[in-house]
Amino acid sequence: MKAVVFHGPEKGLKIEDIPVPQIGDDQILVKVAACGVCHTDLHYIEHGVPTFKKPPIVLGHEASGIVEKAGANVTNVKQGQRVLIPAVLTCGHCQACRLGRENICSSMTMLGNHFDGAYAEYVAVPAKDVLDLPESIPLEEASIIADAISTPYHAVKNRARVQPGDTVAVFGCGGVGINAIQMASAAGGYVIAVDINDKKLEWAIEFGAAKTINATQVERVSKAIKKLTGGGADIAMEVIGNPRTIEEAFESVRVGGRLCVVGYTHEAISIVAGKIMFKELEIVGSLGCRPVDYIPLIRMVEQGKIDVKRQVTHRFKLDEIGKAFEVMKEGLSLRSIVIP
Repeated sequence: MKAVVFHGPEKGLKIEDIPVPQIGDDQILVKVAACGVCHTDLHYIEHGVPTFKKPPIVLGHEASGIVEKAGANVTNVKQGQRVLIPAVLTCGHCQACRLGRENICSSMTMLGNHFDGAYAEYVAVPAKDVLDLPESIPLEEASIIADAISTPYHAVKNRARVQPGDTVAVFGCGGVGINAIQMASAAGGYVIAVDINDKKLEWAIEFGAAKTINATQVERVSKAIKKLTGGGADIAMEVIGNPRTIEEAFESVRVGGRLCVVGYTHEAISIVAGKIMFKELEIVGSLGCRPVDYIPLIRMVEQGKIDVKRQVTHRFKLDEIGKAFEVMKEGLSLRSIVIP
C-alpha cells in the first residue's frame, strides 16, 4: 500500500510502498477514506518533538474509513461499516480511566505517534475504540471529528465549562480554534475571536464569533478584550501553544475568570502568581477528548449543529502531503484532508 512515512526531522517525509498492516484478533483493518492534516504533525516534522515510536513511522491521527477486515474476537463492528477512529486510544482500566477521565489515561496511545497512523491506504486499530458513523455524515469530512472537532468539544464543555451568557475569548482561529468558537457559541457564549490573519477572523465570524480582534492592530489584546467586555472575559481559551499568547490570554480574563490552555508548547510561561490568588483566577489544561463524548458529538454533527463539510477547505492526495502542510503554514486552509 502507499503511505507517508516519517523518517525523522532530518530525513523528513517520504511516499513509500509498504505492506498492508496485519491485524490481531481484537483489531480491525480500516481502508482510510480521509485523514485530517493537523499542526501536531508539524511538531514532529519541523520542531523536533519526538514520536513515541521511533521513526520510521506513518503519521496521521485524524481518520475515517471503511472496515476492510475484522479480527477473530471482534463483535462490535463488521466488514463494510463506516467508522471514525479517535486520535487517542485508552486502556479503560487505569485510575484516570476508572475516574471517567480517559483522555489523560496513563497508558494512552496515539495514532501516528505510538503506532503507524492514517496517512496511508490502510490502518490497523483496536476494534473497541472505533465509532459508527451514520450515513448522513459525509465520510471524508467526518475524519476531522477525530481531533479538530473533538478536542475543542472537550475543552469547551468539560474544561472551560462555557455556560450561556459567558464571554469567551478564543486566541487562535486555526482548525481547532474555529471549532472552539463554534462550540462556545453553540453553548451560548459570547465569543471574541483573536488572530493575526484577517481571513481566519472572517471564518471566525462565519462560525459564531460575535467580535474579532486582529492582534497586530491593537496595542494589547488583553486591554482590547477588557474594553469590549467591561473588565475582562469570563473565560479565555488559548488554542495556539505560544507562551506569549498564553500569557496575554491570562491577562484578558476578569476577576474570578478562567483560562483554558488547549495549545501545546514545551516552553515555560511567565505569569504573576499573586494575580491567581488575589483575583481567584482558575487555570486549566485540556487534552484531547474522552471516548464518552464522541457519541453526543457525532449526534450534533448528524443534526447539523456542527458543520464539518464547510470546514474542509482543501483536499490532497497522499503524494501531495507537502502541499497540505504548506497551505497550513501559510494560513490558507481552515482544515485540509488527505485522501489516499
